[in-house]
Amino acid sequence: MEEEKMSGEISHKGIIKELSDQKIIVGIINESACSSCHAKGACSMADMKDKEIEINHFNGDFRVGQPVEVIGKTSQGFKALFYGYVLPFLLIMIILITLTSLQFSEAISGLISLAVLIPYYFILYLTRNRIRKSFEFEIKPLP
Repeated sequence: MEEEKMSGEISHKGIIKELSDQKIIVGIINESACSSCHAKGACSMADMKDKEIEINHFNGDFRVGQPVEVIGKTSQGFKALFYGYVLPFLLIMIILITLTSLQFSEAISGLISLAVLIPYYFILYLTRNRIRKSFEFEIKPLP
């Protein structure tokens, strides 16, 4: 379950899936509020998603299967939100307004605005390693 601390940090509990000298892969289960409900088997609303976080800088002895706490800064969450949702939305709106003001038809303006997402997410994919380096997480063993 996600916890937000007063110091601007977000923590998740997880289990180490892979371990090497350079990185640790931690599996985290994001659960919706209803996934812990006793009636989730009869309800199609329950959703649990398994996420993996790669941690490149760590100190201490860890082992596969060990329960850990992964800590990240809330500013990193805002950065991910910006790249994933805010910037593409702004691109769509700017292009849509610009093309509409240039007397393009609404259909053409809408299609071109949506088509801009293809190169945007492709560029995001190509720069994923550089972006990944800007997201740093800490890891702490759980008792």
